[in-house]
Formats: sequence, C-alpha cells, structure tokens
Amino acid sequence: MMGKKNASKQPIVIMHGLFGSKNNWNSLSKAIHQQTDRKVITIDARNHGDSPHSADMSYKHMAKDVVQLIGDLGFEKSVLVGHSMGGSTMMYTALHYPELVEKLIVVDMSPVSISPQLMEIKKVFHCMRTLNVSGCPTLTKARKMAEEQLANVLKPLSLRQFLTMNLVETDNGKYKWRVNLPVLEQNFESQIAVFPRIESKVYRGPTLFIGGANSDYIKIEDQPKIMKLFPSSQFIYISGANHWVHADKPTEFLKIAVNFINKP
Repeated sequence: MMGKKNASKQPIVIMHGLFGSKNNWNSLSKAIHQQTDRKVITIDARNHGDSPHSADMSYKHMAKDVVQLIGDLGFEKSVLVGHSMGGSTMMYTALHYPELVEKLIVVDMSPVSISPQLMEIKKVFHCMRTLNVSGCPTLTKARKMAEEQLANVLKPLSLRQFLTMNLVETDNGKYKWRVNLPVLEQNFESQIAVFPRIESKVYRGPTLFIGGANSDYIKIEDQPKIMKLFPSSQFIYISGANHWVHADKPTEFLKIAVNFINKP
C-alpha cells in the first residue's frame, strides 16, 4: 500500500494474474500513484504470494476477498485493476458489487471466450508438479534448475523466471512452491480458465480493456458480447505486447491506464 490519501480521490486496487503476486506490480504501482495522486493497493490473491491458502478457488470467492478488503480499509469506492485471473476477479466484483467500483481496468482478459494459449497452462501445471530440484545447495540454483525443466513447456525465458519466483526455501533446506499448486491445478479448468456465466448483471461504469496486440485473450470479434456486460467499455490494444501487457510494454501501459484513471 502506498501514498497519502487524497480525500477527494478514490483509491486504486490492483490484482495480479495466475502464479503472480503483488510484487509483480511494485514499480508500476509507484508510477501510477505518482501520476494519479491516488492511494494504490496491490493485493495477493488467495493461494498466491503472502495470502492464506484455501481449498475454495473461484471468482466468487476472490471477489468476496476484494470486497472484504475494500470494506476493511474503509473505502467507499475504488478503481479496480486486474491482469488475467485478476482481471476476471475484478470483472466479477464490478458486476456483482457495482456500487463499490468507480472505474474498471481489465488487462488482457475476456469474460466471454477462452484463449487457446490459456489451455497450454495445463502443461505448465504438470511440469511444476513433477519438478525435481532436490539437492540444490541454494535457492538461486534451485530456481535455475526449475527454469531449465520448465523450458520443455514454456519457451520465453521471462515467463519461466516469473514462474520460478514462486519457488521458496523451506525451514529444512528443501524447496517448495509458494502458490497452492494442488488447489490451483484442481480448479484451473472449471473455475479459473472460464469466466462464470453471468445472468442479468451489468456494470455500467467506465471500463477499459487493455489487450496485447500479440495475444489472443481479447478477440476483436468478442467486443459486442463484452459490451453487453460492460456497456461503457473501450478497448485498446498495445502493439508488440503479448499476454503480460504491463510487463512487455510498461511505458505504453502506464500512459493508457493513467489517462483513463485521470479522466473526469
């Protein structure tokens, strides 16, 4: 959490994607705070980062977590920002609790279709589950070994490094995944990869979808269906960016997000 509260401006709450953590947003959230003069809160989703592990893993549960946090912090309304799984969580929150949301930014996630790239993650789960880093003398070496084993299913080095940040050392010198891998894998296909079917819910507040031009998560042909759920939507695609839009093109992402947040 950062920044003195500007009483006239609602705070910004940011949630990362699958396998991520609030730390992914450290530098961007500082820049967003400086350029919007709003308090910025980055959160770890359940079963991720420093948040507790739970057997319940659905957008309904994650949205309730966001609502409870907003209530605990005493915010009347917030600007919600989410990437990927975090984007779906924030969409679900806006649709079910619109009175708590001033604006919504969804980063490379669609509420109406599933990217074929997303289903590739099933292979990543298998690789993470069967990973063998026993006998590594240091965490750095263990992460390097994990990176090499993940190369079979995940080509980009940056994504493998992102995943291996979840590898942590236990008290007895062994290594484990910080994310709740069994629960995430068990719920991935039914609860995380698909956005729940929403009956008669609409979020009419200002909404911005920021997609990567090289990603297939938000298809242009899906926009009319998305507009039925979020009628005040606009769509911007950042060229040269893949699914991790904010990491691929941080300068462009920052400018677009800040302009949208600062617009009266």
